[in-house]
Amino acid sequence: MKLSEISEFTECRLIGDSNYEIESVSYQKPSKKSIIYISDKAKIPFNIEDYGAILTSNEIAEFLIADNILVSDNPAISFAKLTKIFKIKTKTPKKLLYKNSLPNIMIGEDVFIGEGFDCGCNVVIEDNVEIGNNVYIGHNVVIHHGSIIGNNIYIESGTCIGSEGFGNINYEKKWVHIHHLGNVIIEDNVCIGSNCSIDRGTIDNTVIKSGVVIDNQVHIAHNVLIGEDTAIAAKVGIAGSCNIGKRNMIGGMVGILDHISTADDVVIAATSTVIKDIKVSGVYSGIMPTTKHSTWKRIAFWISKLDKIVRLNKLKIK
Repeated sequence: MKLSEISEFTECRLIGDSNYEIESVSYQKPSKKSIIYISDKAKIPFNIEDYGAILTSNEIAEFLIADNILVSDNPAISFAKLTKIFKIKTKTPKKLLYKNSLPNIMIGEDVFIGEGFDCGCNVVIEDNVEIGNNVYIGHNVVIHHGSIIGNNIYIESGTCIGSEGFGNINYEKKWVHIHHLGNVIIEDNVCIGSNCSIDRGTIDNTVIKSGVVIDNQVHIAHNVLIGEDTAIAAKVGIAGSCNIGKRNMIGGMVGILDHISTADDVVIAATSTVIKDIKVSGVYSGIMPTTKHSTWKRIAFWISKLDKIVRLNKLKIK
């Protein structure tokens, strides 16, 4: 798509070549045919010249030296419109009997399926999906377009892989959806329980590393990375852009806020809420009743000081 057309659709001012053509939105894989969205000066990549175009704000544009810049008064909304341009439109998969033995499976175009594949009823596999060897998919599972499934994978019934992530921008008291252009990559030897949701990445991918085991009713949001050999119990919710370390054990009903990172070999007790990075391996737990945020901040401050207060009081008593 020409930059002049992108500029008009996203309501941006174009600095550069109006006839320059863009094929994708990208972060991790820069090319002269891709455009990058920069929302913060701290996020300007060192290889900015490798991108064909940049979408950003007036303030940040002043710091950039580039051939093609799209400048927006509301860059977040312009980015949401940009994702709509490049959203992949998939056709309805064809209904067929895979190898004349599996009932009611629907397979899209350009799908690769390895040896030893088996599945239940009413399975949908959309376009450009890759499935490795020795994979079992339970009843009523949906694998959305572009997902990559490794070898020796077990996916229980009702699970959805590669659905749209929960990315929205509040603009003039209404929600504007960001279309998700990334994929889901599931590496080898992964077991996924029933009724789980693993969302596709916004621009880059959601990645489940090898050896991960996931219980039932787990939600993994867009752009999350789950490290090798991590175990996740039922009803866990992991918000967007989290980076979970290797060999973590996450108990039932744990909630992890967005952009959280955990170290390797971390254990998080059931029903805990993780609101900041866990940088050191060990066992963690904690939950408090919901209250007004201003009140909670004061409570949290004093809770963090209780141990010190107790030690000081013991010293005074002595």
